[in-house]
Amino acid sequence: MLEVRGLRFSRNDLPVFGPLDFAVATGEALLVQGDNGAGKTTLLRVLAGLLRADAGEVAIRGETAEPLLRARALAYLGHLPGLKADLSVVENLQHLCGLHGQRGSQTIEGALEVVGLGGYEEALSRQLSAGQKKRLSLARLWLSPAPLWLMDEPYANLDLEGIELVNRMVRAHLDAGGASLVTTHGAYAAPPVRTRLLVLDRRGRDGAPRTEG
Repeated sequence: MLEVRGLRFSRNDLPVFGPLDFAVATGEALLVQGDNGAGKTTLLRVLAGLLRADAGEVAIRGETAEPLLRARALAYLGHLPGLKADLSVVENLQHLCGLHGQRGSQTIEGALEVVGLGGYEEALSRQLSAGQKKRLSLARLWLSPAPLWLMDEPYANLDLEGIELVNRMVRAHLDAGGASLVTTHGAYAAPPVRTRLLVLDRRGRDGAPRTEG
């Protein structure tokens, strides 16, 4: 699904990470671990095309990851929810699906039930708690037709039930032929799926990716 070779990124002439070499197969999750400042978020933003790498190659299903290919193949869940405060829950999802597409087998109402927001359809985004906003962002991810999910600290702001929700979503996505990158600083267990591990330290060096079950 994803292959990375020699990927390197610097900020203000200081190395953040790299060079990194790793791959993620269909039906597999790559868990990216590291302390704060190790470059986990930056790595996902580079893969999503939001930041430009200093060097290296990124391929998706064997093709060079040009912007249009990334837009079709990648769905990015970042720290910020990316919601419009004065739109309702349904309006936010309609807007985001209009921009990024919608998986044909899914409906907005169904996605809201999946993430536990059934009954909140008309609530404004600004009225939601931090955990509910995260669930709304997860609903958008669930609706995405992209096969590769980039999930930056997806467990943040969630209770134990929400953590299990993320695990169920990742498992279902992988079972359907998708793949995922999930960042964590190590405070949470990995999703109970076929997982490879990439560890970044504060100087951006990586440990060798390995399979964890």
